[in-house]
Amino acid sequence: MLFQQRFKPGIRDGTITLTFRRWSRPQAVAGGRYRVPPIGFIEVTSIERTTLRAITDADARRSGFDTADALRTALERAPSAPGAPLYRVDFRYLAGAPDARADLARSVPDAGGLDELNERLDATDRRSPRGPWTWQILNLISEHPERRAGDLATMLGWDTPTFKSHVRRLKTLGLTDSLEVGYRLSPRGRRLHDTRQRPTPAGGRR
Repeated sequence: MLFQQRFKPGIRDGTITLTFRRWSRPQAVAGGRYRVPPIGFIEVTSIERTTLRAITDADARRSGFDTADALRTALERAPSAPGAPLYRVDFRYLAGAPDARADLARSVPDAGGLDELNERLDATDRRSPRGPWTWQILNLISEHPERRAGDLATMLGWDTPTFKSHVRRLKTLGLTDSLEVGYRLSPRGRRLHDTRQRPTPAGGRR
């Protein structure tokens, strides 16, 4: 789950335990564990739909804001999913939780590991009703690091939720890192990318 850098010290020290998100559909579940790069993991303790009017000053302080009005203003200006339902997400920081996915992303594969990754990507493309997509996305992220997911999705002619779900599949292989805005190839993904000839993205778009 992504947070601006200024909130991460408060998440780590336990003073920030609440966030509000506009989602067209819930992107978290109670009991779910979510990575907050680079500080570790949070566990969602509850999630419910709410309204801007229901936000209190106490809620705002738990979210890293001074007042409810300041939090409402930030939510109204947020670029993601304007007009979508508002969700209240309570969470706790999991200090010291192991981050196997981060370790995987930073592991540079040897020749055998590269062959295995290529085979997995090829198999994913063969099974996909969309046709080959894995290298289209890896190429876009390589060429446009820190670019908004919505912009990258538009380059492929996809909707943003579908694009994000496909990036998550690459992330489970340790090939991408999520940033505050956009993505980048992880060291593992960069090694793979640099050792394979890149096909042209769909439609010849760059």
